[in-house]
Amino acid sequence: MSSTPSASPAKPESTVTVIVAFLANLLIAVAKTVAAFLTGSASMVAESAHSWADTGNEIFLFVADKRGVKRRDDAHPLGYGKETYVWSMFAAFGLFTVGAVVSIQHGISQLTAEEEAENYLINYVVLAIAFVLEGTSFLQAFRQARGSAAERQVPTLRHVLRSSNSTLRAVFAEDAAALIGLLIAFLGIFLHQVTGSAVFDAIGSIAVGVLLGVVALVLIDRNRRFLVGESPSDELESTVLERLLARPEIERVTYLHTEFVGPGRLYLVAAVDMTGDDSEEHVAVALRRVERQLEDHDAVEEAVLTLSTPDEPSLTPRKASDPARR
Repeated sequence: MSSTPSASPAKPESTVTVIVAFLANLLIAVAKTVAAFLTGSASMVAESAHSWADTGNEIFLFVADKRGVKRRDDAHPLGYGKETYVWSMFAAFGLFTVGAVVSIQHGISQLTAEEEAENYLINYVVLAIAFVLEGTSFLQAFRQARGSAAERQVPTLRHVLRSSNSTLRAVFAEDAAALIGLLIAFLGIFLHQVTGSAVFDAIGSIAVGVLLGVVALVLIDRNRRFLVGESPSDELESTVLERLLARPEIERVTYLHTEFVGPGRLYLVAAVDMTGDDSEEHVAVALRRVERQLEDHDAVEEAVLTLSTPDEPSLTPRKASDPARR
């Protein structure tokens, strides 16, 4: 099972990614709030709401990271991995309700504003500082995503979208949206300054809100999929099948079900035909032994093996048309 994804090595790095994002967003949120208060810029108000939403979201993601790594017990036989998706879902809803809704509402209310904004320099300085801090946080998330994607030999963006690591996906998406939002806010403030019309600033606020809403909906949908039971890619399932067939105790596999029960953690069910002609008692002992050995791997939360019937067709490894792995 050496080719299956491992969750354990990624956890410390995920925690670092969340902490870096939290500190960056907290500093940015304070700076943007002060700038919004001093200048009255609608785009800056939207950006401050965005950053406060991101700051709160990092707390949810930190909780998700910590609760999701708890090992299984009698009350949770498949572990606590899906808690990661629950808390990540809370973070996505927070991004939508606080970031998107507040930004859009404020932008709409400012469409008819006529007052001239002042202290443009303050906005530009804060946006520049925010871009540096958000860029630092994004680079941390990008480095982690690129490393994981390289191990699985898939493009970085595809890995982020399909990865079972919801914490990484959330930080990556939020930081990417933050950088784009800063550019939108800059454009809105700049056009306001050049034209004297606050409409551009208000439109910037609405555009930031729409951006956050789209990102939030994508994150909500991905967490929903993993909560209801997301299966790995065809290629990863084929790799699992290859590893099962490579075991000397297993002659063939006639049924295979794999499902993510947490970041990088699989629930594995297989029907196998054991080698030899041992008695039923010895076969049962061998099955339990193989299950325990499979569960020793970081990627397998629980393995359940049953015996195949003679008339069941054998499964053969195949490569998926979509090469992405979770």
